[in-house]
Order: sequence, then structure tokens, then C-alpha cells
Amino acid sequence: MSGTSEGPAPAADLDRPAVTERHTTTSPRTSTGSPSGASAPPASLSVPPSASLSVPPSASLSGAHVPAEQLPDPAGRPGHPGTSPRTFRAAFAAAPLPMAVVDREGLVVTANESLSALLGFGSGALAGRIAADLVDLASDARTWHAYREVLRGRQARLRCTRRLKHPDGHSLWVQVTVAPLPPDEEAVLLSVTDLSPRRELQARLRHLQMHDPVTRLPNRTLFFERLTSALEAGAYEDGGTGRIGLCYLDLDGFKAVNDTLGHRVGDRLLAAVAERLTRCADAAGSGRAATPLVARLGGDEFALLVEGSTGTDQVADLAESVLTSLQAPFDLSGRRLSLSASIGVVERRAAGTTATGLMQAADTTLYWAKADGKGRWTLFDPERNAHRMTRQALASTLRAAVERDEFALEYQPLVGMEDGGVRGVEALVRWNHPQFGMLTPNRFIGLAEEDGSIVQLGRWVLATACRQARRWQLDHPDAPPIFVSVNVAVRQVWDSDLVADVGDILAETGLAPQLLQLELTESAVMGSAGRPLQALQALSDMGVRIAIDDFGTGYSNLAYLSRLPVSVLKLDGSFVRGFQYDAHDGGSARPSPADEVIVEALIQLAHRLGLTVTAECVETASQASRLRGIGCDTGQGWLYSRPVAPDRISALLTAACAQA
Repeated sequence: MSGTSEGPAPAADLDRPAVTERHTTTSPRTSTGSPSGASAPPASLSVPPSASLSVPPSASLSGAHVPAEQLPDPAGRPGHPGTSPRTFRAAFAAAPLPMAVVDREGLVVTANESLSALLGFGSGALAGRIAADLVDLASDARTWHAYREVLRGRQARLRCTRRLKHPDGHSLWVQVTVAPLPPDEEAVLLSVTDLSPRRELQARLRHLQMHDPVTRLPNRTLFFERLTSALEAGAYEDGGTGRIGLCYLDLDGFKAVNDTLGHRVGDRLLAAVAERLTRCADAAGSGRAATPLVARLGGDEFALLVEGSTGTDQVADLAESVLTSLQAPFDLSGRRLSLSASIGVVERRAAGTTATGLMQAADTTLYWAKADGKGRWTLFDPERNAHRMTRQALASTLRAAVERDEFALEYQPLVGMEDGGVRGVEALVRWNHPQFGMLTPNRFIGLAEEDGSIVQLGRWVLATACRQARRWQLDHPDAPPIFVSVNVAVRQVWDSDLVADVGDILAETGLAPQLLQLELTESAVMGSAGRPLQALQALSDMGVRIAIDDFGTGYSNLAYLSRLPVSVLKLDGSFVRGFQYDAHDGGSARPSPADEVIVEALIQLAHRLGLTVTAECVETASQASRLRGIGCDTGQGWLYSRPVAPDRISALLTAACAQA
């Protein structure tokens, strides 16, 4: 009987060596069947053919007749009928435990019928065979060494598990135990326990544990076991493409099915989806080394794992086939249901990839697919993911950044269009991030509004800007005082007492209310009612100027201009850019007549309502000239100055005093 080993026996199965007092020194004889690379039992274990067992006739198990009176009974009474050699032979032969007596050379002296039947041999066919070959003890060096030590009498026992090949073709799991007989027997007892029923039960239990009862697909536990195994270095270093792909699938709107039709129908729908996914995987695996693994990870989430993928195209084609397959309606007991799915697709080299990293990328990409409209697959984009990771990193440190004093303000001049004098400055916040460097507001203001930290940050900006404006006023008493314009998010109006904050800061810094301008976006101001409108009215009554920023890009409901306490309109730069081209520069670009008409109409409307107008993004002298010609009051942009540090504004004020 030949067999294959399941591997080296566990350390606990190899009993400690036992030193005996008996040493055999006889002429050498070598048995066959030593494993490749393993030496045969040494000559010291051999015995002459005529005395290979060195067993006294009175203790032989080979069948020789021994007078009964020579064998003591358990109570010490000679001649007891239960202690005859025939009784021992009968008990050995009838024992349900498969057993064999093996001599010191490893040859079977005798074996019972249970062992012959278990190994698929005829009665008496095992005598003289090499025991190690019968139960596969020579397949690994460790077990073979331990077995030889037991034969030599240097180790008390060997116990190991082996997977054998039965002559009829089926596999047989057995536990082999080799233990020495009394020293004067010069033999060992080999016993074999059939573990196959236990193994089969364990396999069935494992299948139940590792598979989803609804879809019969591998569950989350088995999926991650398979994924982890696929990412181990040995799984791809010796062959294959060295790449791995994953389709992470979520059914769109499945919750509505459970909520309206019940979980019973939902389970049947999941089972039907699993069948279609399996067909897609089988089709994708046709003609390839491996078929993608389909698993249900929980709820309405599925995964298709492509081991040894050939590239992004293969995994993308699989995702496309899944979407196509799921588009066909499902017929469930007269109910016709339709659904779609969103799929995150990830494909990369297996080296350096972890199961956690792969699943995070797939989960992120699945989120993108849903955010992009559902019913589609989306491929993982490292740049998009890096932006998302940066966004998360910024959001997680925003609140602490204010306390760590990582923010700073720069100021951009607001210049009178008629004389070019500085009328005021806009405070623009910058984040000096320790990891990402200097960040402009568009990188973090949206995050601050989402998590509410804009209230804390906005209060800091307001206080810092007012303090700086007052400092300029004190340092340049001969220069006309300039106002400071501060952006305010609508959440600051809702989530804080903005009126009280402004009043406290003005009182603390000593800045006059008319030298503070608060800018709110058009979308935040238009339609304001209740508390926001009351807050704006209270601030206006206090003397603070209210400006609508980016005017022309929001609702543009002009009727609100007469109801809101607004004093300034800031035209969005998209209108002003239409003025930047010089009609005489010889280029193909020309001014936009529509922009000029719109801006002129807005300026005239604002003036009739008693409002002043500031144009943003003024970059050329031509723009400034046209804006001045249609009555724009102030301008802001790179033509006059980029946002600069406070000392640069001080220099401008000093220069203005000198010219005066």
C-alpha cells in the first residue's frame, strides 16, 4: 500500500526518546524501502535471519505451540485456560483495532485481519512487508527518524497522522502508533486507527462554517482565508502572473426589497444573484488556470477574487459581464424584480499588497461607483485615493490645528478704481500644515464647514483680522483708516452667536464697526430668513458692513437685495475675466460683449439700491479701465497685489502717506 503524508507529525505526536538497557549487536541485514535521502536502519538494528525476532518460544506471537502450564495467569496460577498462546493469537486476530508486530528491521512479522482489511490486502498478505511503506512513515525525514528511534529502542513511542491511498482509489486518513513490546520480544507493535469518518465529519462541519447558508457561496471567513493565502509570497513567486484582482459588489436598492417584500423574498433574490455571479465567474475562468472565487461577504455585498489576473482588462471585463448579467429581471414566484449593482474594481501586483489594503481600496472604489450614479463599475484610481486620504488627514487634524496655532492670515488690498488708493483689505486664511505645507482655503474650508470646526476657525480669523486692522490704524495715524473684510460661513451664523462674537471682538480690539466688513456667499445670503436674517440685520445696525461675495453665481434673486441689510456686492471673477482681453492686441481673443453688458447692468442696479460694487480677479490694466468706465467702485486682484503678509500692507500705507 502506498500513501502520501500530510506533512511532518506535530511535536506533540512524537514521544520523548526512552533509553533501554538492551543493545543488539548482530550481523547486518538491510531492509528495503528507505526514503530518498534517508539512511536505512543501521546495522546495529539487524539480526540474523535465523533469530530476527530473538523471541523466546514461550512469548512468541507467531503461532508456535507453548505448553499452557508455562504461561502464568493474571493471578499467578499456572495453566490458566485464558493465558494459552492460542488465546493470545485469537485475541490478536479478532481485535477490532488494526495491528501488526514489526521486527527491529521494520518488517511485518504478523498482522491481524483488521489491518489487512483496512489497508486493502488479503488475509496473511502483510507478513514480510516493510511496515514503513504500508503506512507511509518514510515520506518525511522527521517521522522516519522518530520511527527508527522506536525500532532501536531509544524512543518510547511514535504517533503520527497519515493520508494513505487505498487500492480501490479512495483516500484514507489514519493515525499510526508505534510502541515497543517488552525488551525480550525484539519487536514493536504498530497499530492503526481509521480517522476517515472523523475527517469527513470535520470537513462537513468546516463546509457549513465556511459557506453562506442562503447562497451556498463561500462566506467572509473563507474569502479572507483564500485572499490571505493568495497574497502569501509562495503563492505567486514560483509561477503565475504575480497579480491579483478583486470585484467588490453591492446591490443597489436591495434594502427596499427586504423592507417591502420581506426577508424571505430578499433571500431568494440573493440566491438568484449568487447563481448569476457564479455563471459569470465560470465563464471568466474558462480556458484559464483558475476560476474566480465568488463569495458573499454579508448583507448584499459580494466579492469576486481573481487570482493570477492578467491585468486590469481581465478584471474590468468580469465586472462588465456581472453588470450585464444582473440587468435581466429576476422572476421569483410570479414576482418580476429588477435591480442593479455598483462594483469597485481593484487590480494590482500581489507583492507588497495586504488583504486589509486590498479591501480598503475596493471599499473606497465601491463608494466612488455609488457616488458616481450607481449601476456601474469604477476602477481604483491611486491619485483620487491619495486626494481622499489627504482630505481625511486634514479633516482629522483641523480642530487641533487651531489650538496649535498653525493658521495664518494674508491680506489682499481692495483698491479704489478712480484713484488707485487702498480702501481696505480682505483677510485670507492659510494653513501651514506640518505635513502638506502651506494650504489655501479651498483645501480645507469645505472640510471645516462639514465637521463644524469652521465656527472655531472663523472666530479666530475674525479676532486676528480685527486686531491687525486696529494695529495698522494705530501705526499709521496719518493714513486714512482701511477696513478689513472677513469671510463668514453660513454655519457660523447658525451654530454660533455671531452677533455676540463680533461685538466682543470689536470691543476687545477697539476697532470701529464701520471698519469691519463681513462677506457671505450669495447662496448663503439669498433666501435667508429667521435667525440668519436677524443676525445680519443686527450686525448692520451695529455699523458692520455686509457684503455678498461671488455675486452672480448663486440664485441671483434680485428681489432679495432690497430686503437684506447688504452694503456691498462683490462681482464674481467669472464676469470680470471677460474684460481681460485687449481689442487692439492683435490676438484672436476678444472681450465678451455679454459680460460687459451684464456687469454694467449689475453696477447700475447696485448703485440705485445704494450699494457699492467690488470687482474680483482684476488682472490687467485693460480690465481695470473698462470696469472704471462703467462705474465699478473698487477692484481686487493681482493687478494691484497678491495676498501678502501684514507688513507688506504696512508698507503700502506708509507709501500712501508719503505721496499725500
